[in-house]
Formats: sequence, C-alpha cells, structure tokens
Amino acid sequence: MTTPREAPPPTPYGTPEAPRLTVRGEAHLEVDPEIARIGITLTSRGKDRRTTLDDLTHRNTHTLDLIRSYGDAVRHIETGTVSISPELTQHGRGERIRTHHGTVHLTAELTDFTALGELTTRLADLTLTRVDGPWWDLRPDSPTHRRARAQAVQDAVQRAREYAEALGTTLTALLELADLGTEDTPHMAPAHHRMRTMAYSEAAEDTPAALDLEPQRQHVHAEVNARFTMAPPRL
Repeated sequence: MTTPREAPPPTPYGTPEAPRLTVRGEAHLEVDPEIARIGITLTSRGKDRRTTLDDLTHRNTHTLDLIRSYGDAVRHIETGTVSISPELTQHGRGERIRTHHGTVHLTAELTDFTALGELTTRLADLTLTRVDGPWWDLRPDSPTHRRARAQAVQDAVQRAREYAEALGTTLTALLELADLGTEDTPHMAPAHHRMRTMAYSEAAEDTPAALDLEPQRQHVHAEVNARFTMAPPRL
C-alpha cells in the first residue's frame, strides 16, 4: 500500500509554473474632521492655602458646568493634572511662604464646531483661564479608516493585474495580504489653522463674539502588501 505524497512546501519566490508577484497598495484620503479637542487651564492664587484651594474648586465647578451646558455637542470631558504649590520668598535667614498657586488642567472634546467657537470664547473670557487648541481629529471608529483600507486593497489588486497584463498573463490566487496600518496627520493644526492660545487675567464686561474657527482637513493614509501567484507567462 502506497501512501500519498505530501505537497511540497511553497518556495519563497514561487516557481516557473506558479510565479509570485508582490505589490504594495496605498490610499490617501482627505476628509473633514469629526471631533475637536481643546485644553483648558484654570489657575488660582492666594496667600492662604485653603483659600487658594477653595477658589480653584469654585473655578473648576463653574467651568465644568459651562462645558456641560452644551449638551450633546460635548463628546467627552476629562480632568488632567491638579496642583497646589507654595511660592517661597527669602525672609531674613529663612524662607517664608509668599503665596500659593493652584492649577487644574481640563480637556474637552466636541463634535459641533459651531458650539466649539462659542464655548472657546466663553472659556477664554473667564478670569485666570487659559485655552489651548483646537486639535482636530477623526473618531477612532470613523468609517474613513475602513474606506482607506478598502481602497488600499483595491489599489494592490489593480497594480498586480497591471503587472500580470504586462507579462501577457493573469493572476491565479492571493497568497498573502499584510496590513501595514493607517497613519493620520498629527493632531496639532498647522500655524495658519491653529487657534491662538488665550490667557486672560480679568473677565471682559461683555461676552465676546464667538470665534469663527476653520476646521483642519484630515489626511488618512493606508498601506497593504499583497502577494499573488500568476499563470506562467510566455516570455
């Protein structure tokens, strides 16, 4: 009784009967952003540590209430670092506490860019408040990422077909498809699209007009490597 022979393992570079073809597929998309982030820094200072802390707590509560008042336009709020530190001064042979400084860092993420301009202005108008941003981005589950990956695969197949046609043959099978990942542009906007950092020590008497912000277009790049086999060409 004879045992069937096992098929030989594929060679890394194909064979004359089944030549291999390796190509790279790419996709470049430019789309409008879906979310924007702003950073808010609240500051308080005073000679007494407890007074400084109470003032910082009040500012933090007031700022969070203001942000939350925009409802569904705000996708996410988070608190970063909180600090209360003394400022020392030289007095005679020793040191004394001159004043205390308190700081809270907040981040707000919005999906409504009209509300973003208004909220940014109102935040920047608060006493001892600094606003940084915005940083534009896409949602992590944005369909744009899926569209870019699909276009990269289609580009790889099209390239492979063109190479095969150039040899007078056709593709026969897909051996491997490797995702090289997607790359987005950095969140920081370029200088001409970036909102200026604003810091105010005193609030204005009247509420200022909302900023007219220009969203930064997002560039999404996807790449794949694909390996195919071809029917033997006639050379």
